[in-house]
Formats: sequence, C-alpha cells, structure tokens
Amino acid sequence: MRVLATGASGFLGRAVVRCLQDAGHTVRTLQRRPSGVPGAEDRLGSVTDPAATAAAVEGVDAIVHLAAKVSLAGDPSEFRAVNVEGTRTLLDAAAAAGVTRIVHVSSPSVAHAGHALAGVGAEPADPVGARGEYARTKAEAELLALSRAGDTASLVAIRPHLVWGPGDTQLIARVVDRARRGRLPLLNGGTALIDSTYVDNAASGIVAALARVDEVSGRAYVLTNGEPRPVGDLLAGICRASGVRPPRFSVPAALARAAGGLVERVWAVRPGTDEPPMTRFLAEQLSTAHWFDQTEIRRDLRWTPAVSIDEGLRRLSRA
Repeated sequence: MRVLATGASGFLGRAVVRCLQDAGHTVRTLQRRPSGVPGAEDRLGSVTDPAATAAAVEGVDAIVHLAAKVSLAGDPSEFRAVNVEGTRTLLDAAAAAGVTRIVHVSSPSVAHAGHALAGVGAEPADPVGARGEYARTKAEAELLALSRAGDTASLVAIRPHLVWGPGDTQLIARVVDRARRGRLPLLNGGTALIDSTYVDNAASGIVAALARVDEVSGRAYVLTNGEPRPVGDLLAGICRASGVRPPRFSVPAALARAAGGLVERVWAVRPGTDEPPMTRFLAEQLSTAHWFDQTEIRRDLRWTPAVSIDEGLRRLSRA
C-alpha cells in the first residue's frame, strides 16, 4: 500500500516508517522537519495546516497517525491545536480523499486517573479523569478518531506504553542525564511494577495493526513488551546499559506528588527551557503499577514482540 505516516521525524515515527518499508509499503511522511528515513517521501508541514494535510493524504491508501505534542507541561492551547484539532483535520482530509485504513497511535495515559493499572486491558479513554494536558487531549483525540471508525474507513487505536531504545532523545536521554547528575530518585523504593515497550516491538505492533485494521476496526489496544518489572529495576538496567550509576536514593511518593504540583504551578507562570523536573503525573507514573494484559492484542493482531527487555538493554549498551 501507499501509506502516509504523520510525525515520522520522532523516535517512534522513524521506526514505524522503516518497519512499513520492510513490510513492502511505499511511505509518504508529514511532519515539520525531514524524517531522515531513506526512501520515504517527505512532505514538510503540520496536521494543524488543512492545506498541507489535504495534499499529504491525496493518493494514499492508509494512514498511521503518530503526530502529537508530547510534553509534561506547556500551553494547553498548543496541546489542543495539535492533538485534537490536528487529528480532526487529518480525519476530515482522509475522508475527503477516500482513505480506507487508519491506525491512530494513542497512549495508555488516556485512561490513567492516578491509580494503579494492574493487568488491565485498554480501558475507555477518559478526558475528564486523565492527568495533564497531553493525556487529556490525547484522550479526546482517541475518542474522536474511534467515533469515525466505520464511517468511511476502518480505524484502530494503538496505545504503546513507555517506548524506549537506542537513539531515544526523550526517555532514555533524560533518565541518563538525571542519573549522571544525581537527580534521578526512586519513588517509594522503585517497587511499582510497570510495563515498557522496546521501540522495534512498538513499530512492528503498529504495522501489524495496519494489516489487521479491517478486522479490529473500532477497537483500542495497549501495546507493551508484556514483561512488567519494578520501575527501579528498569531504570537501573537503562543506566547500566548507558554507562552511568543507577539511582540510589528513594523519595516518598506523596512528597514527590506535592513537589510536582508546586513545580506545575511555577511552570505555568515561568516555564523552563526543558521538561519540568517533576509533575504530579510523572510522580504517579513512577510510583503506581502500570502493566497490561496483552492477550487480546497478540491474538487479534496475530503479533508478538520480537525483542525482549534484556535483549533491548544489550542493544542499548552497544549503541
């Protein structure tokens, strides 16, 4: 097929484009800077621009929508413009162009209300209960996308959880930088059990969803490695693979949540140049269980992850 991938200059987006190409698809991309993937037809622009979006969807058979504003803090209007209205613009353009297959890449945070998620599936997206502007707007976007399923196209929502791997300038780079500076605490000893997803597995799962979108249209799935580990163990593995000392000190989760709330209020008035050091959402993510039942996604997409966490950490150490 000829597939449009939005947000292809991001860490996961580039991996998805390469995986689509490996599956034999021809890939066009839409994002604000070049994707950097050889063989991809880059269209520079944003899903917030109706003209650029309409031009990008013209002549494609399918869309993988990854473009989003991802941050722990920021102007609420910017999150809404990209995550909600950008998704709406893309869906409208796809319908007008006759695109019949769409994979909407979402996030497990759309169904996270601050409590532990242990062995659950893809619970309904909840813009009211979701924590933070990113999660709230992604929840709205997912509900909007799923409401269009079956109108003119088959559509499925895939929620990769905590994607990491070599070349990641977000999660891995920030973990390593904070650990190197001694600013990476464990919350409540780092005992919360969490799932994560090696980047190659996230990409292959998304491509598998595209292949099966007609059969699973209207559904949402959380995608992970299916290997939950204590967050302290995962952080230690990432640090050792990157040649830095793992975190050694622990902070009570309640204190981190309170500090995160204070940081959010300060950031709202005087935002820093980087991500805030702590937010309530981040404190909750580091101190509550987040692991998900993978039975349905593996059965319905006929997919299994190929790279284990241990193998992923070995690849990270060699990068």
